[in-house]
Amino acid sequence: MKVIFKKDVKGHGKKGEVKEVAEGFARNYLFPRNLAVEASTANLNALKDQQRRERLRKERERAEAQELAERLEDLRVVIAAKAGEGGRLFGAVTSKQISRHLKDAHGIQVEKKKIQLEEPIRSLGVTQVPVKLHPEVTVNLSVQVVEE
Repeated sequence: MKVIFKKDVKGHGKKGEVKEVAEGFARNYLFPRNLAVEASTANLNALKDQQRRERLRKERERAEAQELAERLEDLRVVIAAKAGEGGRLFGAVTSKQISRHLKDAHGIQVEKKKIQLEEPIRSLGVTQVPVKLHPEVTVNLSVQVVEE
């Protein structure tokens, strides 16, 4: 019997897959637990429609990330911090501060977890910080730390 998996079933199939399974397995296990539905024409058409909508949503997210990347590429974030001798900061500039500065000064909303600082910035000067906006879109943001 052909079924469409609604959820991942270990060893049998992943969500959205159409597979042939034993009729007893489908009727006694998959259907009662709402893990799969029979692969009828109507269900197959619904699956194709759902996959098309999902693909369009992913393409739209990627396009939005690409647009944001182009805006961030030309941007220079300037953060003022207290510093001692030799340009060493009292404290550090974190991804949270960079995210907040982008929102306050430029009106650009970027989550702090997308700003991939290996370690906080602890000195004055310009640093290139990678920002991963989408699995396929990463941009380098210029962060300049100046003395208060």
